[in-house]
Amino acid sequence: MRTRTLTLSVACSVALLTAGVLPATATGATSPTSVQEGTVSAANLLAKVTSCSQISSGKYKTDDETSATIPVCGKNGAVFWKADMDVDCDGQRTSNCNENTDPWYQDDTAFHQSNGKPLKADSLPYVVVPSSSSIWNYSGAGIKGGGVVAVIYNNKVEYAVVGDTGPTKIIGEASYATAKALGIDPDPETGGAESGVTYILFKNSQVSPIESHSAAVTLGDRLAQQFLSNN
Repeated sequence: MRTRTLTLSVACSVALLTAGVLPATATGATSPTSVQEGTVSAANLLAKVTSCSQISSGKYKTDDETSATIPVCGKNGAVFWKADMDVDCDGQRTSNCNENTDPWYQDDTAFHQSNGKPLKADSLPYVVVPSSSSIWNYSGAGIKGGGVVAVIYNNKVEYAVVGDTGPTKIIGEASYATAKALGIDPDPETGGAESGVTYILFKNSQVSPIESHSAAVTLGDRLAQQFLSNN
């Protein structure tokens, strides 16, 4: 897998609740319990993203040593890309995610829990978006911290949130918990998937609190149904 950079965007707080917000009663992070979440199948979602209407000004690399071949594509109500999955272990220090398990470990994430603490990569499914650049500005496309993402791999759907930002020229990264839920080796140094991962990010959505995975699943399932109807 690629050599990750040590640059992390300055942490920012989650935006105020907007359209697409789903409140939740849960106050702590909850681990995913199923690899097939919600009522919308992977096949139905993938059928809507077979072609790409490129919205990014350029394309991204999946790793430092690869060519830039991955565009960000636009659909009604969502953006998507198809890439690999590198494993992000950044955030709160845990037994699975720390300096000893991850050579690139950082103790912060771009977006924070409702109590102000960084996210927990090994218990919260989250996706990393490229930091804004001349290639693509995620916030300008309606993507924000806590936004819902349908991550699809090997005919499985996992709902995650936008939880961190990464290098400006590389795409295809998600948290330890996301990888594990999809049956991908979550080891941040040697794990991940080399290809075959589809990320569908729903515009103007936001889970509240960001650390509630159950809220992400509920909102994600509703938005996935809308996505099928509108595309």
